[in-house]
Amino acid sequence: MSSAWSDHRIDALMDRAWRRSRTSVRERVDRVRGKAWHIGQCAIAAAVAWFLASGVFHHQAPVFAPIVAVVCLGTTYAQRLRRVAEITVGVAVGLIVADLFLMLAGTGAWQIGVIVLVAMSAALFLDAGGLLVTQAAVQSIFVVAFVATPGAALTRWFDAVIGGAVALLAAAVVPAAPLRRPRSQAAVVVRTISTLLRDAAQCTRDGDVQRAARVLASARATEAPLRELQRAADEGLAVIASSPFQRKHKEKVRSVAELVEPLDRAIRSTRVLCRRVAVNADRQIHVPASYATLLDDLADATDIVARVLGENSAAAMGQGGIVRVGRATGRLERGSLSVDVLLVQIRSLIVDLLQVTGMDYEEAVAVMPRIPEELPGT
Repeated sequence: MSSAWSDHRIDALMDRAWRRSRTSVRERVDRVRGKAWHIGQCAIAAAVAWFLASGVFHHQAPVFAPIVAVVCLGTTYAQRLRRVAEITVGVAVGLIVADLFLMLAGTGAWQIGVIVLVAMSAALFLDAGGLLVTQAAVQSIFVVAFVATPGAALTRWFDAVIGGAVALLAAAVVPAAPLRRPRSQAAVVVRTISTLLRDAAQCTRDGDVQRAARVLASARATEAPLRELQRAADEGLAVIASSPFQRKHKEKVRSVAELVEPLDRAIRSTRVLCRRVAVNADRQIHVPASYATLLDDLADATDIVARVLGENSAAAMGQGGIVRVGRATGRLERGSLSVDVLLVQIRSLIVDLLQVTGMDYEEAVAVMPRIPEELPGT
């Protein structure tokens, strides 16, 4: 009963700390700043597409050209080539079906309903993706409702082709920043683990329940930087796929993308460790001082991994410090069952971190010294 009550109390304290956290204005500004290149690229592509369609090819109100350019580029680098193909084909299907129907039945409410039905069915018949099917419907509505001029489908489709071509050209011009971002974001995730370990060490020393609850709430929020890392890795791989000028960075980007899975395990292990520290603090369980020292040492070793990642170097360069901490776990004092559980969790996290630095699971486990199954004196 006392154990359940303790867990409930920790959950309540953690939830209270979690509810107090809010997205800061700085984070919102950083979000916009992080997408500044995408936004500028979309704006320039839209202007260029309009200029080409109206100024060079003399089309009247070529609205499809900038729309297609912006939708194809989007706000991510992922699947840009596929988006260009799907949207261009979707626009073609929608416009041609709408143009033919417009000549036969004119415009109106029931005509719009029928044309959406026909356009979406035709797109699905062509084994289209969701974006293509939607584009077919949208473009057919646009033609029947606003561009009710029979015979204009070819011109409108050509506008869409212009927008897609501009988007393809813009997609090939990508700065190096998206290729550096996965590694810098991986450093952020590792640094987050380091901060949590240092805070957990302090909680182990002073047994402050409120502090432990705040640390646990912070650990709970670690999904956000991990998601950012996944997005950054996906974007980096997408840049490599879409830009012929950045292919030389392929191996570096792939190596960082492979860190996502071991970092995910390390984050989860850190979260469990923080919960164990919070439970020990709440139950006023004595934990030998050597455990706090070890957590600080592990935080220092993890900081080194974060630093080498931030410097665009391989995580393996920070492996030595984590290996030393792992071997030191064999010399820790033993205590109660709760202390043993904490020791096991620390060792589990070290194995995860060693995998972040490039070891496979068997190698990481082999580094860890064996610990006696029985407590001293028993």
